[in-house]
Amino acid sequence: MRNQVIRSKLIYCSAVLLAVILGLGTRAYGNHLPGFVSEHFGDALWAGMIYFGSRMLLTRRPLWMSLVLSLGFSFGIEFSQLYQTEWVLDVRATTAGGLILGQGFLLIDLVRYTAGILFCYWIDRILCNRFRKI
Repeated sequence: MRNQVIRSKLIYCSAVLLAVILGLGTRAYGNHLPGFVSEHFGDALWAGMIYFGSRMLLTRRPLWMSLVLSLGFSFGIEFSQLYQTEWVLDVRATTAGGLILGQGFLLIDLVRYTAGILFCYWIDRILCNRFRKI
């Protein structure tokens, strides 16, 4: 059982790293991608990274728990962008702060986050069901 938990954590960690790489790629190479992809996929991948990160931490918990937590976290980050004080703006002005906290509230980001998390949850459910049968 312990080996299975460690294996799951490594798989979820790999999924987090893949989401980070792909998400940064949409930012760095956005002008070479279709407009829809460069405009929407970065935020969806960010939210997917949050989902897989929560799965990595909550491996023994049900999938729905990570779904709810990652949606709550992502929405919380987006709504926090309505808070505009000098120190928060200074943090957001850094590269890491901008990537983590974002720059400004956009309603469309909530749709992007939801799509990214639901997609990752769906993939996770399919793969979990498939590997339980093996």
